[in-house]
Amino acid sequence: MARRLRRHLVVPLVMALLLAGIATGSYVALQRYGSPAHEGTCTATGLGTSHRYTTDRVANAALISALAVDRELPPRAASIALATAYQESQLRNLDHGDRDSLGLFQQRPSQGWGSEEEIMDPVYSTNAFYDALIEVDGYESGDINDVAQQVQRSGHPGAYRDHETEGRLYASALTGMSGANLHCVLGPVGSTSSPESVRSELARQFPRLSESGRLTSQLADAGSNAPQLPADAGATALVIDPGREEALGWTVANWAVARAAEDGVVQVSYQGRVWDRAASGDEAGTWGEATGGAEDRVVVLVSGH
Repeated sequence: MARRLRRHLVVPLVMALLLAGIATGSYVALQRYGSPAHEGTCTATGLGTSHRYTTDRVANAALISALAVDRELPPRAASIALATAYQESQLRNLDHGDRDSLGLFQQRPSQGWGSEEEIMDPVYSTNAFYDALIEVDGYESGDINDVAQQVQRSGHPGAYRDHETEGRLYASALTGMSGANLHCVLGPVGSTSSPESVRSELARQFPRLSESGRLTSQLADAGSNAPQLPADAGATALVIDPGREEALGWTVANWAVARAAEDGVVQVSYQGRVWDRAASGDEAGTWGEATGGAEDRVVVLVSGH
């Protein structure tokens, strides 16, 4: 009887240990070779914390921040806009909302924000938000929630405060204030991409800086300009010159990473730092170090497969 009882106890114990071993091994493998649970997301870090967004949201956050930089507004403006857009739409360009509310900021045509078509254009709607924001006295130092409420006139006047921290984190990264901050964990591209499409989007989201010549770009040989050439990269790089403005350079570098999922970007490098799409495990959570190439320019490589 005792022998039979021991046998009944041993079998479940062995099974439990076996399952624990499998789980531990899987966890170690995921940490070493990449974490699928975080694939398709981007992270910004600071203020003693970090926040992760899906790639569609972070691409919209990059656009909102890019237009603030392009208009030469302070990073605070981007912080307010990002906190507002997350509360209103979770950083999605929605074609619906409360009553006739639309877009990233849930602006209403009936309230004079523009036509439906205009509001659904993220560049237009973001500029409309900034046009209203700069009319608020003291917005540069005012409470983020209170300033956002003065612009939006929301029925939930305290809700913007819930997103102040991530707004500040992403604004810091995407306006170049915190250097190589933004990183994304992405799977392989799987198709050929065009550096020209990234260049066109750069001109669309940084129109004033592009037209004035403060931000210039050209298509050039990838092997001569990138610090290293990934196996899946195309032969042509987009080389962006921020004109020795370091913060602007980091703005554009993080902007390119934020758009990597949409534009098929496989590598971004600037000032001896490199974001590599193929990085895995702990390396996927940071910008690596690299030497060579055009270090004073932002070099963007897209998929060649």
